[in-house]
Amino acid sequence: MSLQDRLTEDMKAAMKEKESGKKRLSVIRMVRSSLKNAEIDKKKELSEEEVIEVISREVKKRKDAMEEYVRAGRQDIADELQEEIEILMPYLPQQLSEEEIRSLVQHVIDEVQPAGPRDMGKVMSKLMPKTKGRADGKLVSQIVKEMLEQ
Repeated sequence: MSLQDRLTEDMKAAMKEKESGKKRLSVIRMVRSSLKNAEIDKKKELSEEEVIEVISREVKKRKDAMEEYVRAGRQDIADELQEEIEILMPYLPQQLSEEEIRSLVQHVIDEVQPAGPRDMGKVMSKLMPKTKGRADGKLVSQIVKEMLEQ
């Protein structure tokens, strides 16, 4: 079953749950809307990889907004965004642990042989296709920077 089919089925299930499924239903509808917009923009049906990319982008938006709300002292809104992230995460591939990311980074560093932190772009360009949809880009960037400065 494709991710889009799974979203449709989950949306139907949330509709049947009435009150208890309202939050889930609204999040799934929002993601399906984003997917439809992406299809319209690309003028073709999205591949599984592109669907994962759109869902990842939605999760990232929420994480970024959540940080801002926490800084602004609006924990109530940040909690709602965290709920939405938890609803979306099962649709993404299993996320890499920090150790797995460090291992990948080390492998790419050994392969690229960067001169130092100046070559971060070279390392990131090789690394991002391997972590796409499976790790937060901000975390990957932090780890690469940290390892290049050693």
